[in-house]
Amino acid sequence: MAEITAQMVKELRESTGAGMMDCKNALKDTDGDFEKAVQLLREKGLGKAEKKADRLAAEGLVSVKVSDDFKIATVSEINSETDFVAKNEQFISLTKDTTNHIQTKNIQDIEELYSSEIDGVKFEEYLKSQIATIGENLVVRRLATLKAGANGVVNGYIHTNGRVGVIVAASCDSEATVSKCSEFLKHLCMHIAAMKPSYLSYQDLDMEFVENEYKALVAELEKDNEERRRLKDPNKPEHKIPKFASRKQLNESVLKEAEENIKAELKAQGKPEKIWHNIIPGKMNSFIADNSQLDSRLTLMGQFYVMDDKKTIEQIIAEKEKEFNGSIKIVDFIRFEVGEGLEKKTEDFAAEVAAQMS
Repeated sequence: MAEITAQMVKELRESTGAGMMDCKNALKDTDGDFEKAVQLLREKGLGKAEKKADRLAAEGLVSVKVSDDFKIATVSEINSETDFVAKNEQFISLTKDTTNHIQTKNIQDIEELYSSEIDGVKFEEYLKSQIATIGENLVVRRLATLKAGANGVVNGYIHTNGRVGVIVAASCDSEATVSKCSEFLKHLCMHIAAMKPSYLSYQDLDMEFVENEYKALVAELEKDNEERRRLKDPNKPEHKIPKFASRKQLNESVLKEAEENIKAELKAQGKPEKIWHNIIPGKMNSFIADNSQLDSRLTLMGQFYVMDDKKTIEQIIAEKEKEFNGSIKIVDFIRFEVGEGLEKKTEDFAAEVAAQMS
């Protein structure tokens, strides 16, 4: 069995918010596997659905460049050592110039970027000269570009703090629709920046992942129900425990059974059968919403739109298709946030004090 250290328990506690002994026991039960311990705690309703990356940090800026014809969108992240330098005008110019260079030269990865030429010199040498002038180590961490195909369109958004950038690509039925939807894509990028979807659609979810997340969702709701019963707040009724977590699980037989249950319910209520067709669609929509909570948390198409929280992105796009008299399909999106997934350098408190005094 792997040795369970105090540092391992500390990290798990910080990541999940669970109690110290719960974290220690979870690590013991999973033989020290961090991710399995997180999942075990969540299935017991003891851990929050936080990613380890959410509590990590690094400094720097994200930059976005969208071509004038809305056919190419590029996003990059350059890390610096301090937030102070991230506000430096020269550093800000560097990030914009680099992103423009990536797009203009059609650069696909970091290795290609560093070996490319900018202003007559190798990019690697150009960056070194910037480092010497700015006075901090700077690293181009990642980059990505989306291109519009035939009848396609892209757009992007950079948040005012420069720490979050998003690009998105869509395919339309015609250039006429393309010309109408670029502004909508900008708003969609703003939604993605705020709501942090991890997937485009429920169709991108792995079934094993969905089933594991369902266990965690049920545990989370049951835990919250215990608190609601304790508080007895009439404005906070207990959560209804869903049978499913995602539309990935709602196959034809599940939906047919749900519809039959609704019909039986309407019959028991004495509702005339001739009006059932007016009631069933709304009840089916409610059933799907109740049983696809994972989609609304993780998938772009399943999330409720920040500018109209009564409708999902999928519903908003359907409305836009009617408004523009054409079809719109979101093909891909990329969201960068400064420092996500980067480990902070950690030192114990005594070493930190000693380092400051030396």
